[in-house]
Amino acid sequence: MSIRGLKKKQPKTFKVKIVTVDAEMEFSCEMKWKGKDLFDLVCRALGLRETWFFGLQYTIKGMCTWLKMDKKVLDQEIPKEDPISFHFLAKFYPEKVEEELLQEITQHLFFLQVKKQILDEEIYCSPEATVLLASYAVQAKYGDYDPNFHEPGFLAHDELLPKRVLRQYQLTAEMWEEKITAWYAEHRGIARDEAEMNYLKIAQDLEMYGVNYFPIAQNKNHTDLLLGVDAKGIHIYSINNRFSPNKSFEWSAIRNISYSEKELTIKPLDKKAEVFKFFSSQLKVNKLILQLCIGNHDLFMRRRKVDSIEIQQMKAQAREEKARKKMENQRLAREKQLREEAERAKEELERRLFQLEDEARQANEALLRSQEAAELLAEKAQIAEEEAKLLAQNAAEAEQERQRLEITALKTKEEKRLMEQKMREAELIAVKLVKESDRRAKEAEHLKQDLHEAREAERKAKQKLLDITRLNYPHMVKYPQYSPTDTRDANFDKGSIKLDLKDIDLKRLSFEIERERLDYLEKSRKFEDRLKELKSEIHALKLEEKQSGLYS
Repeated sequence: MSIRGLKKKQPKTFKVKIVTVDAEMEFSCEMKWKGKDLFDLVCRALGLRETWFFGLQYTIKGMCTWLKMDKKVLDQEIPKEDPISFHFLAKFYPEKVEEELLQEITQHLFFLQVKKQILDEEIYCSPEATVLLASYAVQAKYGDYDPNFHEPGFLAHDELLPKRVLRQYQLTAEMWEEKITAWYAEHRGIARDEAEMNYLKIAQDLEMYGVNYFPIAQNKNHTDLLLGVDAKGIHIYSINNRFSPNKSFEWSAIRNISYSEKELTIKPLDKKAEVFKFFSSQLKVNKLILQLCIGNHDLFMRRRKVDSIEIQQMKAQAREEKARKKMENQRLAREKQLREEAERAKEELERRLFQLEDEARQANEALLRSQEAAELLAEKAQIAEEEAKLLAQNAAEAEQERQRLEITALKTKEEKRLMEQKMREAELIAVKLVKESDRRAKEAEHLKQDLHEAREAERKAKQKLLDITRLNYPHMVKYPQYSPTDTRDANFDKGSIKLDLKDIDLKRLSFEIERERLDYLEKSRKFEDRLKELKSEIHALKLEEKQSGLYS
Protein backbone atom coordinates (compact mmCIF):
# COMPACT_ATOMS: atom_id res chain seq x y z
CA MET A 1 0.00 0.00 0.00
CA SER A 2 1.39 3.40 -0.95
CA ILE A 3 2.00 6.35 1.36
CA ARG A 4 -0.55 8.34 -0.63
CA GLY A 5 -3.15 5.67 0.06
CA LEU A 6 -2.45 5.87 3.80
CA LYS A 7 -2.84 9.60 3.75
CA LYS A 8 -6.17 9.37 2.00
CA LYS A 9 -7.52 7.01 4.66
CA GLN A 10 -6.71 9.40 7.59
CA PRO A 11 -10.03 10.81 8.91
CA LYS A 12 -10.77 14.48 8.82
CA THR A 13 -10.62 16.25 12.19
CA PHE A 14 -11.60 19.54 13.79
CA LYS A 15 -10.08 21.23 16.83
CA VAL A 16 -11.85 21.56 20.16
CA LYS A 17 -10.81 23.60 23.22
CA ILE A 18 -12.05 22.28 26.55
CA VAL A 19 -12.06 24.75 29.42
CA THR A 20 -12.29 23.34 32.94
CA VAL A 21 -12.52 25.46 36.07
CA ASP A 22 -8.74 25.59 36.45
CA ALA A 23 -7.25 24.48 33.12
CA GLU A 24 -7.61 24.43 29.34
CA MET A 25 -7.08 21.50 26.95
CA GLU A 26 -7.17 21.13 23.17
CA PHE A 27 -8.16 18.00 21.27
CA SER A 28 -8.44 16.93 17.65
CA CYS A 29 -11.83 15.29 17.02
CA GLU A 30 -12.99 13.28 14.05
CA MET A 31 -15.74 14.75 11.99
CA LYS A 32 -18.06 11.81 12.72
CA TRP A 33 -17.66 11.92 16.52
CA LYS A 34 -20.74 12.18 18.62
CA GLY A 35 -20.97 14.22 21.77
CA LYS A 36 -20.31 11.15 23.91
CA ASP A 37 -17.04 10.45 22.03
CA LEU A 38 -15.68 13.90 22.83
CA PHE A 39 -17.00 13.74 26.42
CA ASP A 40 -15.34 10.34 27.03
CA LEU A 41 -12.04 11.68 25.63
CA VAL A 42 -12.12 14.59 28.07
CA CYS A 43 -13.01 12.30 31.00
CA ARG A 44 -10.15 9.96 30.14
CA ALA A 45 -7.76 12.92 29.94
CA LEU A 46 -8.89 14.06 33.37
CA GLY A 47 -8.91 10.57 34.86
CA LEU A 48 -12.59 10.99 35.75
CA ARG A 49 -14.86 7.97 36.27
CA GLU A 50 -17.89 9.66 37.84
CA THR A 51 -18.90 11.02 34.50
CA TRP A 52 -22.69 11.19 35.13
CA PHE A 53 -22.35 14.47 37.07
CA PHE A 54 -20.68 16.40 34.24
CA GLY A 55 -21.34 17.69 30.76
CA LEU A 56 -19.95 19.93 28.02
CA GLN A 57 -21.54 23.36 27.97
CA TYR A 58 -21.41 25.98 25.23
CA THR A 59 -23.06 29.34 24.64
CA ILE A 60 -25.06 30.10 21.51
CA LYS A 61 -27.07 33.27 20.98
CA GLY A 62 -26.63 34.23 24.63
CA MET A 63 -28.06 30.99 25.96
CA CYS A 64 -26.08 28.27 27.79
CA THR A 65 -26.71 24.82 26.29
CA TRP A 66 -25.37 21.35 26.99
CA LEU A 67 -23.84 19.20 24.29
CA LYS A 68 -26.05 16.19 23.49
CA MET A 69 -24.30 12.87 23.91
CA ASP A 70 -26.22 10.91 21.25
CA LYS A 71 -25.81 13.35 18.36
CA LYS A 72 -22.77 14.24 16.29
CA VAL A 73 -20.90 17.23 17.54
CA LEU A 74 -20.93 19.08 14.23
CA ASP A 75 -24.64 18.38 13.69
CA GLN A 76 -25.56 20.30 16.81
CA GLU A 77 -26.07 24.08 16.96
CA ILE A 78 -22.57 24.93 18.18
CA PRO A 79 -20.50 28.10 17.66
CA LYS A 80 -18.78 28.34 14.31
CA GLU A 81 -15.25 28.99 15.55
CA ASP A 82 -11.87 27.36 15.42
CA PRO A 83 -11.18 25.80 17.81
CA ILE A 84 -14.69 25.18 19.11
CA SER A 85 -14.85 26.05 22.83
CA PHE A 86 -16.68 23.91 25.39
CA HIS A 87 -16.79 24.27 29.18
CA PHE A 88 -16.45 21.05 31.15
CA LEU A 89 -18.75 21.66 34.14
CA ALA A 90 -20.89 19.84 36.67
CA LYS A 91 -24.35 19.47 35.14
CA PHE A 92 -25.99 17.59 38.02
CA TYR A 93 -25.34 17.91 41.72
CA PRO A 94 -25.29 15.18 44.39
CA GLU A 95 -27.70 15.22 47.32
CA LYS A 96 -24.97 14.28 49.79
CA VAL A 97 -21.48 15.12 48.59
CA GLU A 98 -19.69 13.02 51.20
CA GLU A 99 -21.49 9.81 50.13
CA GLU A 100 -21.73 10.32 46.36
CA LEU A 101 -18.46 12.01 45.35
CA LEU A 102 -16.04 9.13 45.38
CA GLN A 103 -13.05 10.28 43.37
CA GLU A 104 -10.72 13.03 44.53
CA ILE A 105 -10.77 14.60 41.06
CA THR A 106 -14.58 14.72 41.21
CA GLN A 107 -14.46 16.42 44.60
CA HIS A 108 -11.84 18.89 43.34
CA LEU A 109 -13.84 19.85 40.24
CA PHE A 110 -17.03 20.32 42.29
CA PHE A 111 -15.10 22.35 44.85
CA LEU A 112 -13.70 24.70 42.21
CA GLN A 113 -17.08 25.11 40.48
CA VAL A 114 -19.08 25.75 43.67
CA LYS A 115 -16.39 28.15 44.92
CA LYS A 116 -16.61 30.11 41.66
CA GLN A 117 -20.42 30.21 41.86
CA ILE A 118 -20.24 31.60 45.42
CA LEU A 119 -17.67 34.23 44.44
CA ASP A 120 -19.70 35.17 41.35
CA GLU A 121 -22.79 35.43 43.62
CA GLU A 122 -24.67 32.75 41.68
CA ILE A 123 -25.09 31.03 45.07
CA TYR A 124 -26.00 33.28 47.97
CA CYS A 125 -23.94 32.80 51.13
CA SER A 126 -24.03 34.74 54.39
CA PRO A 127 -20.91 36.79 55.30
CA GLU A 128 -20.08 34.55 58.27
CA ALA A 129 -20.31 31.41 56.12
CA THR A 130 -18.20 32.98 53.36
CA VAL A 131 -15.37 33.63 55.85
CA LEU A 132 -15.50 30.01 57.05
CA LEU A 133 -15.59 28.70 53.46
CA ALA A 134 -12.68 30.99 52.57
CA SER A 135 -10.66 29.51 55.44
CA TYR A 136 -11.22 25.98 54.06
CA ALA A 137 -10.23 27.19 50.58
CA VAL A 138 -7.00 28.62 52.03
CA GLN A 139 -6.35 25.34 53.88
CA ALA A 140 -6.83 23.41 50.62
CA LYS A 141 -4.42 25.72 48.76
CA TYR A 142 -1.69 26.45 51.31
CA GLY A 143 -1.84 23.52 53.73
CA ASP A 144 -1.31 23.98 57.45
CA TYR A 145 -0.95 27.50 58.79
CA ASP A 146 2.61 28.49 59.65
CA PRO A 147 2.96 31.98 61.11
CA ASN A 148 6.63 32.06 60.15
CA PHE A 149 5.81 31.36 56.50
CA HIS A 150 2.31 32.81 56.11
CA GLU A 151 3.13 36.39 56.96
CA PRO A 152 0.54 39.20 56.82
CA GLY A 153 -0.43 39.94 53.23
CA PHE A 154 -0.04 36.38 51.90
CA LEU A 155 -3.74 36.36 50.86
CA ALA A 156 -3.57 39.70 49.07
CA HIS A 157 -3.78 38.14 45.59
CA ASP A 158 -6.40 35.49 46.38
CA GLU A 159 -10.10 36.04 45.63
CA LEU A 160 -11.85 34.52 48.63
CA LEU A 161 -14.96 36.61 49.35
CA PRO A 162 -17.85 37.81 47.16
CA LYS A 163 -17.82 41.48 46.23
CA ARG A 164 -21.24 41.84 47.87
CA VAL A 165 -19.75 40.91 51.25
CA LEU A 166 -16.81 43.25 50.75
CA ARG A 167 -19.19 46.12 49.96
CA GLN A 168 -21.52 45.26 52.85
CA TYR A 169 -18.86 45.70 55.53
CA GLN A 170 -16.44 48.60 55.60
CA LEU A 171 -13.39 46.51 56.42
CA THR A 172 -9.90 46.71 54.98
CA ALA A 173 -8.21 43.81 53.20
CA GLU A 174 -5.97 43.36 56.25
CA MET A 175 -9.01 43.01 58.54
CA TRP A 176 -10.62 40.40 56.26
CA GLU A 177 -7.34 38.51 56.08
CA GLU A 178 -7.10 38.54 59.87
CA LYS A 179 -10.64 37.08 60.19
CA ILE A 180 -9.95 34.37 57.59
CA THR A 181 -6.56 33.54 59.12
CA ALA A 182 -8.16 33.13 62.55
CA TRP A 183 -10.35 30.30 61.13
CA TYR A 184 -7.55 29.04 58.91
CA ALA A 185 -5.29 28.44 61.92
CA GLU A 186 -7.98 26.15 63.41
CA HIS A 187 -7.83 23.75 60.43
CA ARG A 188 -4.33 22.49 61.17
CA GLY A 189 -3.84 18.85 60.17
CA ILE A 190 -6.62 18.77 57.55
CA ALA A 191 -5.52 17.47 54.14
CA ARG A 192 -6.45 19.16 50.88
CA ASP A 193 -9.21 16.70 49.92
CA GLU A 194 -10.69 16.89 53.43
CA ALA A 195 -10.68 20.69 53.32
CA GLU A 196 -12.43 20.67 49.92
CA MET A 197 -14.99 18.12 51.17
CA ASN A 198 -15.68 20.26 54.27
CA TYR A 199 -16.17 23.22 51.93
CA LEU A 200 -18.73 21.27 49.86
CA LYS A 201 -20.52 19.92 52.95
CA ILE A 202 -21.13 23.50 54.09
CA ALA A 203 -22.04 24.71 50.59
CA GLN A 204 -24.62 21.93 49.94
CA ASP A 205 -26.79 23.30 52.75
CA LEU A 206 -27.10 26.71 51.04
CA GLU A 207 -30.54 27.40 49.53
CA MET A 208 -29.29 28.13 46.00
CA TYR A 209 -26.80 25.24 45.82
CA GLY A 210 -27.24 23.04 42.72
CA VAL A 211 -30.37 24.86 41.50
CA ASN A 212 -30.78 25.84 37.83
CA TYR A 213 -33.24 28.75 37.52
CA PHE A 214 -35.47 29.49 34.50
CA PRO A 215 -37.97 32.36 34.11
CA ILE A 216 -41.52 31.05 33.55
CA ALA A 217 -45.08 32.33 33.57
CA GLN A 218 -48.46 30.86 34.39
CA ASN A 219 -49.78 32.40 31.15
CA LYS A 220 -48.25 33.35 27.83
CA ASN A 221 -47.91 37.07 28.53
CA HIS A 222 -46.20 37.33 31.95
CA THR A 223 -42.95 35.83 33.29
CA ASP A 224 -43.45 36.49 36.97
CA LEU A 225 -42.11 33.19 38.33
CA LEU A 226 -38.89 31.18 38.45
CA LEU A 227 -38.65 27.43 37.99
CA GLY A 228 -35.75 25.72 39.74
CA VAL A 229 -34.44 22.25 38.99
CA ASP A 230 -32.09 20.50 41.43
CA ALA A 231 -31.23 17.02 42.71
CA LYS A 232 -34.35 16.76 44.87
CA GLY A 233 -37.04 17.97 42.49
CA ILE A 234 -38.69 20.95 40.83
CA HIS A 235 -39.42 24.18 42.73
CA ILE A 236 -41.46 27.25 41.91
CA TYR A 237 -40.14 30.63 43.18
CA SER A 238 -41.35 34.17 43.03
CA ILE A 239 -39.26 36.39 40.79
CA ASN A 240 -37.66 38.25 43.75
CA ASN A 241 -37.08 35.31 46.09
CA ARG A 242 -34.79 32.47 45.10
CA PHE A 243 -34.40 31.11 48.64
CA SER A 244 -37.82 29.84 49.66
CA PRO A 245 -39.92 28.13 46.97
CA ASN A 246 -43.64 28.80 46.81
CA LYS A 247 -44.27 25.24 45.66
CA SER A 248 -42.12 22.12 45.27
CA PHE A 249 -42.45 18.81 43.41
CA GLU A 250 -40.13 16.05 44.58
CA TRP A 251 -38.96 13.59 41.94
CA SER A 252 -40.70 10.77 43.76
CA ALA A 253 -44.00 12.68 43.54
CA ILE A 254 -43.85 13.46 39.79
CA ARG A 255 -45.53 11.07 37.35
CA ASN A 256 -44.70 12.78 34.07
CA ILE A 257 -43.12 15.90 32.58
CA SER A 258 -43.84 16.96 29.02
CA TYR A 259 -43.79 20.03 26.83
CA SER A 260 -45.55 21.25 23.74
CA GLU A 261 -43.87 24.21 22.09
CA LYS A 262 -43.49 26.78 24.89
CA GLU A 263 -45.86 25.03 27.30
CA LEU A 264 -44.47 22.64 29.93
CA THR A 265 -46.67 20.31 31.96
CA ILE A 266 -45.86 18.64 35.28
CA LYS A 267 -48.18 15.80 36.27
CA PRO A 268 -48.03 14.70 39.91
CA LEU A 269 -48.04 11.04 40.86
CA ASP A 270 -51.32 11.63 42.64
CA LYS A 271 -53.91 11.67 39.89
CA LYS A 272 -56.24 13.73 42.04
CA ALA A 273 -53.68 16.48 42.39
CA GLU A 274 -53.76 19.48 40.09
CA VAL A 275 -51.61 19.38 36.96
CA PHE A 276 -49.13 22.27 36.87
CA LYS A 277 -48.69 24.05 33.56
CA PHE A 278 -46.45 26.99 32.74
CA PHE A 279 -44.96 28.78 29.77
CA SER A 280 -41.33 29.61 28.97
CA SER A 281 -39.93 32.24 26.65
CA GLN A 282 -38.49 29.80 24.09
CA LEU A 283 -38.85 26.23 22.99
CA LYS A 284 -35.14 25.71 23.66
CA VAL A 285 -35.70 26.60 27.29
CA ASN A 286 -38.32 23.86 27.59
CA LYS A 287 -35.98 21.36 25.98
CA LEU A 288 -33.20 22.34 28.41
CA ILE A 289 -35.57 22.12 31.39
CA LEU A 290 -36.73 18.69 30.29
CA GLN A 291 -33.12 17.55 29.75
CA LEU A 292 -32.15 18.65 33.30
CA CYS A 293 -35.28 17.09 34.77
CA ILE A 294 -34.59 13.73 33.10
CA GLY A 295 -30.94 13.70 34.25
CA ASN A 296 -31.73 14.67 37.84
CA HIS A 297 -34.64 12.22 38.00
CA ASP A 298 -32.42 9.38 36.77
CA LEU A 299 -29.79 10.18 39.41
CA PHE A 300 -32.51 10.50 42.06
CA MET A 301 -33.82 7.01 41.19
CA ARG A 302 -30.30 5.53 40.96
CA ARG A 303 -29.48 6.73 44.50
CA ARG A 304 -32.44 4.81 45.83
CA LYS A 305 -31.56 1.54 44.08
CA VAL A 306 -28.90 -1.00 44.75
CA ASP A 307 -25.59 0.22 43.47
CA SER A 308 -24.36 -1.25 40.23
CA ILE A 309 -21.20 -3.33 40.20
CA GLU A 310 -19.30 -0.39 38.75
CA ILE A 311 -20.50 1.91 41.54
CA GLN A 312 -19.77 -0.75 44.15
CA GLN A 313 -16.27 -1.18 42.78
CA MET A 314 -15.78 2.57 42.73
CA LYS A 315 -17.07 2.87 46.31
CA ALA A 316 -14.79 0.02 47.41
CA GLN A 317 -11.87 1.66 45.67
CA ALA A 318 -12.87 4.98 47.20
CA ARG A 319 -13.01 3.40 50.67
CA GLU A 320 -9.65 1.75 50.08
CA GLU A 321 -8.28 4.98 48.73
CA LYS A 322 -9.65 6.88 51.72
CA ALA A 323 -8.23 4.27 54.11
CA ARG A 324 -4.93 4.39 52.27
CA LYS A 325 -4.95 8.18 52.29
CA LYS A 326 -5.97 8.15 55.91
CA MET A 327 -3.05 5.88 56.74
CA GLU A 328 -0.84 7.94 54.49
CA ASN A 329 -2.04 11.11 56.15
CA GLN A 330 -1.51 9.56 59.55
CA ARG A 331 1.95 8.45 58.47
CA LEU A 332 2.63 11.89 57.04
CA ALA A 333 1.22 13.45 60.19
CA ARG A 334 3.48 11.25 62.30
CA GLU A 335 6.41 12.00 60.05
CA LYS A 336 5.49 15.65 60.13
CA GLN A 337 5.16 15.51 63.88
CA LEU A 338 8.47 13.68 64.14
CA ARG A 339 10.01 16.13 61.71
CA GLU A 340 8.61 19.04 63.67
CA GLU A 341 9.84 17.46 66.88
CA ALA A 342 13.21 16.84 65.22
CA GLU A 343 13.22 20.41 63.95
CA ARG A 344 12.25 21.63 67.39
CA ALA A 345 14.96 19.43 68.89
CA LYS A 346 17.35 20.70 66.25
CA GLU A 347 16.30 24.26 66.95
CA GLU A 348 16.66 23.55 70.66
CA LEU A 349 20.11 22.03 70.06
CA GLU A 350 21.04 24.92 67.81
CA ARG A 351 19.71 27.32 70.40
CA ARG A 352 21.58 25.43 73.09
CA LEU A 353 24.70 25.33 70.90
CA PHE A 354 24.34 29.00 70.20
CA GLN A 355 23.77 29.57 73.90
CA LEU A 356 26.85 27.49 74.75
CA GLU A 357 28.85 29.30 72.09
CA ASP A 358 27.58 32.56 73.44
CA GLU A 359 28.40 31.44 76.99
CA ALA A 360 31.85 30.28 75.81
CA ARG A 361 32.34 33.58 74.04
CA GLN A 362 31.18 35.45 77.10
CA ALA A 363 33.41 33.25 79.30
CA ASN A 364 36.33 33.90 76.95
CA GLU A 365 35.59 37.58 77.00
CA ALA A 366 35.21 37.41 80.78
CA LEU A 367 38.55 35.55 80.96
CA LEU A 368 40.20 38.19 78.80
CA ARG A 369 38.56 40.86 80.90
CA SER A 370 39.69 39.10 84.08
CA GLN A 371 43.22 38.83 82.69
CA GLU A 372 43.16 42.45 81.73
CA ALA A 373 41.65 43.24 85.12
CA ALA A 374 44.36 41.12 86.80
CA GLU A 375 47.06 42.94 84.86
CA LEU A 376 45.39 46.21 85.65
CA LEU A 377 45.08 45.20 89.31
CA ALA A 378 48.74 44.18 89.32
CA GLU A 379 49.66 47.55 87.88
CA LYS A 380 47.34 49.20 90.36
CA ALA A 381 48.85 47.11 93.16
CA GLN A 382 52.33 48.16 92.06
CA ILE A 383 51.18 51.73 91.80
CA ALA A 384 49.44 51.39 95.17
CA GLU A 385 52.62 49.91 96.66
CA GLU A 386 54.65 52.78 95.24
CA GLU A 387 52.00 55.17 96.46
CA ALA A 388 52.10 53.44 99.86
CA LYS A 389 55.86 53.87 99.96
CA LEU A 390 55.48 57.43 98.82
CA LEU A 391 52.75 57.96 101.38
CA ALA A 392 54.92 56.37 104.07
CA GLN A 393 57.74 58.63 103.02
CA ASN A 394 55.36 61.56 102.94
CA ALA A 395 54.02 60.45 106.32
CA ALA A 396 57.57 60.33 107.70
CA GLU A 397 58.29 63.70 106.16
CA ALA A 398 54.99 64.95 107.48
CA GLU A 399 55.85 63.58 110.91
CA GLN A 400 59.23 65.31 110.71
CA GLU A 401 57.56 68.42 109.46
CA ARG A 402 55.02 68.12 112.26
CA GLN A 403 57.81 67.78 114.81
CA ARG A 404 59.62 70.66 113.17
CA LEU A 405 56.42 72.66 113.19
CA GLU A 406 55.87 71.76 116.81
CA ILE A 407 59.38 72.88 117.57
CA THR A 408 58.84 75.86 115.34
CA ALA A 409 55.53 76.46 117.04
CA LEU A 410 57.24 76.27 120.40
CA LYS A 411 59.96 78.55 119.14
CA THR A 412 57.36 80.73 117.59
CA LYS A 413 55.46 80.84 120.84
CA GLU A 414 58.68 81.63 122.69
CA GLU A 415 59.65 84.19 120.09
CA LYS A 416 56.15 85.52 120.15
CA ARG A 417 56.32 85.74 123.89
CA LEU A 418 59.74 87.43 123.63
CA MET A 419 58.48 89.70 120.92
CA GLU A 420 55.40 90.52 122.95
CA GLN A 421 57.72 91.18 125.86
CA LYS A 422 59.93 93.27 123.57
CA MET A 423 56.88 95.03 122.30
CA ARG A 424 55.74 95.72 125.80
CA GLU A 425 59.27 96.91 126.62
CA ALA A 426 59.28 98.93 123.41
CA GLU A 427 55.94 100.37 124.34
CA LEU A 428 57.26 101.21 127.79
CA ILE A 429 60.36 102.71 126.21
CA ALA A 430 58.15 104.57 123.79
CA VAL A 431 56.06 105.86 126.66
CA LYS A 432 59.20 106.84 128.51
CA LEU A 433 60.60 108.45 125.39
CA VAL A 434 57.36 110.29 124.89
CA LYS A 435 57.43 111.41 128.47
CA GLU A 436 61.13 112.27 128.13
CA SER A 437 60.36 113.97 124.85
CA ASP A 438 57.65 115.99 126.53
CA ARG A 439 59.96 116.75 129.43
CA ARG A 440 62.78 117.69 127.10
CA ALA A 441 60.38 119.73 125.02
CA LYS A 442 59.27 121.50 128.12
CA GLU A 443 62.92 122.00 129.18
CA ALA A 444 63.74 123.19 125.68
CA GLU A 445 60.81 125.51 125.86
CA HIS A 446 62.03 126.76 129.22
CA LEU A 447 65.55 127.03 127.82
CA LYS A 448 64.29 128.87 124.79
CA GLN A 449 62.38 131.12 127.09
CA ASP A 450 65.46 131.59 129.25
CA LEU A 451 67.52 132.14 126.11
CA HIS A 452 65.04 134.69 124.89
CA GLU A 453 65.08 136.36 128.27
CA ALA A 454 68.87 136.24 128.30
CA ARG A 455 69.09 137.69 124.81
CA GLU A 456 66.57 140.31 125.76
CA ALA A 457 68.63 141.08 128.85
CA GLU A 458 71.75 141.11 126.67
CA ARG A 459 70.11 143.47 124.23
CA LYS A 460 69.02 145.64 127.03
CA ALA A 461 72.52 145.53 128.61
CA LYS A 462 74.10 146.34 125.28
CA GLN A 463 71.71 149.20 124.83
CA LYS A 464 72.39 150.35 128.27
CA LEU A 465 76.13 150.03 127.74
CA LEU A 466 75.83 151.94 124.54
CA ASP A 467 73.92 154.64 126.25
CA ILE A 468 76.51 154.82 128.98
CA THR A 469 79.28 154.89 126.46
CA ARG A 470 77.70 157.75 124.61
CA LEU A 471 77.30 159.69 127.80
CA ASN A 472 80.78 159.07 129.16
CA TYR A 473 82.83 159.08 125.97
CA PRO A 474 81.37 161.50 123.52
CA HIS A 475 84.76 162.10 121.82
CA MET A 476 84.69 158.58 120.51
CA VAL A 477 81.90 159.65 118.32
CA LYS A 478 83.64 162.71 117.17
CA TYR A 479 87.01 161.03 116.67
CA PRO A 480 86.42 157.81 114.88
CA GLN A 481 90.10 157.35 113.98
CA TYR A 482 90.70 155.72 117.26
CA SER A 483 90.35 152.03 117.25
CA PRO A 484 87.34 150.72 119.23
CA THR A 485 89.42 147.86 120.47
CA ASP A 486 91.87 150.10 121.94
CA THR A 487 89.20 152.18 123.46
CA ARG A 488 87.49 149.10 124.93
CA ASP A 489 90.80 147.79 126.19
CA ALA A 490 91.54 151.04 127.83
CA ASN A 491 88.27 152.09 129.23
CA PHE A 492 86.04 148.98 129.86
CA ASP A 493 85.70 147.91 133.39
CA LYS A 494 84.70 144.68 135.06
CA GLY A 495 81.10 145.14 133.96
CA SER A 496 82.13 144.74 130.33
CA ILE A 497 84.04 141.58 131.11
CA LYS A 498 80.98 140.14 132.82
CA LEU A 499 78.87 140.78 129.76
CA ASP A 500 81.29 138.90 127.58
CA LEU A 501 81.26 135.91 129.92
CA LYS A 502 77.57 135.91 130.00
CA ASP A 503 77.45 135.90 126.24
CA ILE A 504 79.74 132.89 126.16
CA ASP A 505 77.47 130.95 128.58
CA LEU A 506 74.48 131.66 126.42
CA LYS A 507 76.20 130.26 123.34
CA ARG A 508 77.26 127.17 125.19
CA LEU A 509 73.73 126.71 126.49
CA SER A 510 72.30 127.03 123.00
CA PHE A 511 74.80 124.55 121.69
CA GLU A 512 73.93 122.04 124.40
CA ILE A 513 70.22 122.47 123.71
CA GLU A 514 70.75 121.91 120.00
CA ARG A 515 72.93 118.88 120.60
CA GLU A 516 70.35 117.33 122.94
CA ARG A 517 67.67 118.02 120.37
CA LEU A 518 69.68 116.24 117.69
CA ASP A 519 70.33 113.35 120.04
CA TYR A 520 66.66 113.13 120.71
CA LEU A 521 65.82 113.08 117.00
CA GLU A 522 68.43 110.39 116.37
CA LYS A 523 67.09 108.27 119.19
CA SER A 524 63.51 108.77 117.91
CA ARG A 525 64.56 107.67 114.40
CA LYS A 526 66.30 104.59 115.75
CA PHE A 527 63.31 103.81 117.93
CA GLU A 528 60.94 104.05 114.93
CA ASP A 529 63.22 101.74 112.91
CA ARG A 530 63.21 99.29 115.76
CA LEU A 531 59.41 99.48 115.99
CA LYS A 532 59.13 98.70 112.22
CA GLU A 533 61.46 95.72 112.61
CA LEU A 534 59.35 94.45 115.54
CA LYS A 535 56.16 94.83 113.48
CA SER A 536 57.72 92.93 110.58
CA GLU A 537 58.86 90.14 112.87
CA ILE A 538 55.41 89.95 114.49
CA HIS A 539 53.74 89.80 111.04
CA ALA A 540 56.12 87.01 109.93
CA LEU A 541 55.39 85.10 113.12
CA LYS A 542 51.66 85.41 112.53
CA LEU A 543 52.09 84.04 108.99
CA GLU A 544 54.14 81.13 110.29
CA GLU A 545 51.43 80.41 112.86
CA LYS A 546 48.77 80.33 110.13
CA GLN A 547 50.89 78.02 107.97
CA SER A 548 51.55 75.79 110.96
CA GLY A 549 47.82 75.56 111.55
CA LEU A 550 47.27 74.57 107.90
CA TYR A 551 50.00 71.92 108.07
CA SER A 552 48.47 70.54 111.27
